[in-house]
Amino acid sequence: MSVAPGTDGVLVDRYGRVARDLRVSLTDKCNLRCTYCMPAEGLPWLAGPELLTDEEIVRLVRVAVERLGVTEVRFTGGEPLIRPGLLGIVAAVAALEPRPRISLTTNGIGLDRLAPALREAGLDRVNVSLDTLDPARFTKLTRRPRLDAVLAGLAGAAAAGLSPVKINSVLMRGVNEDEAPALLRFAVDHDYQLRIIEQMPLDAQHGWDRTTMVTAEEILASLRTVFDLSPDPAERGAAPAETWLVDGGPARVGVIASVTRPFCGDCDRTRLTADGQVRACLFATEESDLRAALRAGTDDDELARRWRTAMWGKRAGHGIDDPTFLQPTRPMSAIGG
Repeated sequence: MSVAPGTDGVLVDRYGRVARDLRVSLTDKCNLRCTYCMPAEGLPWLAGPELLTDEEIVRLVRVAVERLGVTEVRFTGGEPLIRPGLLGIVAAVAALEPRPRISLTTNGIGLDRLAPALREAGLDRVNVSLDTLDPARFTKLTRRPRLDAVLAGLAGAAAAGLSPVKINSVLMRGVNEDEAPALLRFAVDHDYQLRIIEQMPLDAQHGWDRTTMVTAEEILASLRTVFDLSPDPAERGAAPAETWLVDGGPARVGVIASVTRPFCGDCDRTRLTADGQVRACLFATEESDLRAALRAGTDDDELARRWRTAMWGKRAGHGIDDPTFLQPTRPMSAIGG
């Protein structure tokens, strides 16, 4: 063991990893119904009183930044753009000292309208989920005919200066695994950065099947049928994506091989769910409740101590390849990506 969980100033675990990247789920709700995320009828959403208020979110982020060394904050969902107080939350976090880098992961619907205000509030960049460029396939995957809205959102984010604009894509066998080259061509032509992600067991209905997952090796082989990919000389650090230069650069493409090439040894993330629970890992089955402590009048020092204790218990790896692996017991939309 390297240090004790009571160490001030950082979120360290027993393996010496330090969490400096905070993912904050702002809501469990979403305006799409992606087949690999939730059933067509949706999910039993959290009741209003269970969700953190805007002020509670900002306070917990402030504790993370000022007392625990967090330097990056990413807002997720569900779909964070449907959170009514989003602009105020972003502005409040941007006003913290030291100021963290602030990003947002979204499905892009409505982003064209909100992007200028988000930029003015202090948002630095966005990741937009997009798994296909085919309108009919998009409708089948998301159960909503909204591809045009997502493409408009991407363009709006770029125009507002929320750069680099990143695209997150998940490929599924028999569904869209043939689209890797087209997605990369689209990204290069529009100066977006593509990240292709191995499908992980994040669906609420627990229907994930590893045999349907398109692996990183398959993704790279598909891309190389059209593009020349060379290793990126830039240091990867704790980034989840392994990146390659496209046709010599400067364009890059990343592959996030969460299942076949797990990067748990370099993980620097901590997660706050929409209802105020700390998760040390996306796949953790245990949570630490900060909402109850916060509402009971607990001071910031004690909130920080509880957060450090929660992170000290982080496992060495996510365990997806363990035959006894259990998927998260809560819907992905309540945890945040």
